[in-house]
Amino acid sequence: MSLPKLPSIRELIKLYGLSAKSQLSQNFILDKNITDKIVRTAHISEKTPLVVEVGPGPGLLSRSILDAGATRVIAVEKDDRFIPTLSQLSEASNQRFNVIQGNMLTIDHGDIIDKLELEKDQPIHIMGNLPFNVASPLLIQWLHQQTRREGLFGIGNDVWMTLMFQKEVGDRIAADASTSKRGRLAVMAQSLCHVKEVYKVPSTVFVPKPKVDASVVQLRPKPYFTNARDMAGTYQTLEEILRLYFTKRRKTVGHITNHLGKSLPGLQSIMEQIESIVDFKARPEDVSTEEYCELAKLFYEHKVIQSNPMTKTKRLNRSELN
Repeated sequence: MSLPKLPSIRELIKLYGLSAKSQLSQNFILDKNITDKIVRTAHISEKTPLVVEVGPGPGLLSRSILDAGATRVIAVEKDDRFIPTLSQLSEASNQRFNVIQGNMLTIDHGDIIDKLELEKDQPIHIMGNLPFNVASPLLIQWLHQQTRREGLFGIGNDVWMTLMFQKEVGDRIAADASTSKRGRLAVMAQSLCHVKEVYKVPSTVFVPKPKVDASVVQLRPKPYFTNARDMAGTYQTLEEILRLYFTKRRKTVGHITNHLGKSLPGLQSIMEQIESIVDFKARPEDVSTEEYCELAKLFYEHKVIQSNPMTKTKRLNRSELN
């Protein structure tokens, strides 16, 4: 299922006068050996029925996905400058590759789903060399959609994600408890997915060369940590708990909890249950993902977060996750 011989990406960039736009946080990989390695870490093969690629740019990662044998690739590209080169790839692949022009943050997933021809037990794989300025917001959006069973996450198929982030962000997503990188983003991702950093990408392979290295992170879905009916609300509660605790990460869990008890109605009545779940002498980064999930279920059951109007208005700033 390999592609026919095509002009190199370098040649296409020169032919179409393409360049990376700094305002879109674009950085191109022009070495297919690198994109082939990324695809191998994602275990893409002839048995992969569908890949949704985010931000294909000039299309080198797309070529590697197709050469690995993926049956179908649907790419979402915001920058209209790349549509001609991606349309050529669609023709060369006998329509195995299709491109939709749009912003993945705002696109109606129905536009993608309309192009799908999947059996219910076939997995979907989301891949992308994500622009660094939207990578974390995209991941947070997808995690919330996973809990609500919306969009690509609502058609009954498992959704795997293999995504490239700035190395610092990738390290934070995969961080274990009691490590310096541990923060809200790690718990939010690991509460729903098995998370693993699978490949480090040095800055030297990008054009233009960014100031930092990148890392490829794979996220495979876990079973829900509570019943499906309560999952979306419990996950929102988890998000708020993480904000409340990690904004005071130098304090102990007990200090933070006792302080919150003065402002959150209902917290005092479940203080003993909270202490049975988490060590009050620990700091927020020492608490395991499972313990945070148990806290979220307890808080949600007792409507601790929802009963405080202040926490409703102070939602997590997704561009400043730590």
